[in-house]
Amino acid sequence: MTVVVPIGSAKPALAAKPERVGVLLVNLGTPDTADTRGVRVYLKEFLSDPRVIEDQGLRWKLILNGIILRIRPRRKARDYRKIWNVERNESPLKTITRAQAEKLAEAIADHDHVVVDWAMRYGNPSIRSRIDALTAQGCDRLLVVPLYPQYSAATSATVCDEVFRVLAGMRAQPILRVTPPYYDDPDYIDALAASINAHLATLPFQPELIVASFHGMPQKYVDKGDPYQAQCIATTDALRRRMGLDASKLLLTFQSRFGFDEWLQPYTDKTIAQLAKDGVKRIAVVTPGFSADCLETLEEIAQENAEIFKHNGGEQFAAIPCLNDSEPGMDVIRQLVLRELQGWI
Repeated sequence: MTVVVPIGSAKPALAAKPERVGVLLVNLGTPDTADTRGVRVYLKEFLSDPRVIEDQGLRWKLILNGIILRIRPRRKARDYRKIWNVERNESPLKTITRAQAEKLAEAIADHDHVVVDWAMRYGNPSIRSRIDALTAQGCDRLLVVPLYPQYSAATSATVCDEVFRVLAGMRAQPILRVTPPYYDDPDYIDALAASINAHLATLPFQPELIVASFHGMPQKYVDKGDPYQAQCIATTDALRRRMGLDASKLLLTFQSRFGFDEWLQPYTDKTIAQLAKDGVKRIAVVTPGFSADCLETLEEIAQENAEIFKHNGGEQFAAIPCLNDSEPGMDVIRQLVLRELQGWI
């Protein structure tokens, strides 16, 4: 028998929340504190990600817990303290990413149904906490913005992994979009060129050449199909064309190698040492793969590699800041976000 329920007696649906769009900027991450314990917690999360260290077998777990997490945090904590934002008691990466989110929110404030937030893939604020906060504000659509110009599985993909994990536990999921890599975007290349030229104009010397240093990656990851190296090359080629420089005046290198595997070459530190040995006295280093200054730019490049250069006979070394929350840098992020929000705003 068919039962007909009168419309008037049907249970009313819950009132729908106002439709809002969440924009979540995501960068790599940072320890919460510049001490051994804080760095250990951060490194454990970072190095336990199979996107970062693909072989998470027993051997790696023994090395990680028995050696790396016993030795490395103390040394890295010293490095973090060299660059730490003492006033805010946080790393520069956290300070800058917050500023990027705040400036983006201001730049698109005319879209009053868009809410901008920021998160770190490792450490705090976590992706989970910020997605929860955005959905609590009524955001039923979410644009995730991995702040990596070049895609790699160890950066962009692991951001998506974590977002998907969060959404997997939600009954009412927001509609999801993710911004693409922007390694050859004209706005990005123009911003890099403008930033480099502006900084060079402030120097008391003229560099003989510029080194473009990107974060490294094990060669075997690229051999398995990661497009990262090709995108770094594309960025450098585009920047050379934009600045009118050939390959001898704008070099491509890779930094921050870890462990005993072969990583992408040429290595930044070895290249800088060799340049000094070959008689180059004045260089500048730019880090186009980083959207914000962090340990790898402020300590590894600006301090460690500057010392390597001078120790081997170099004289004048300049580390060019990342785009950060500068006007050109924010224009890149703003244009990227507005393009990917089409149809939602």
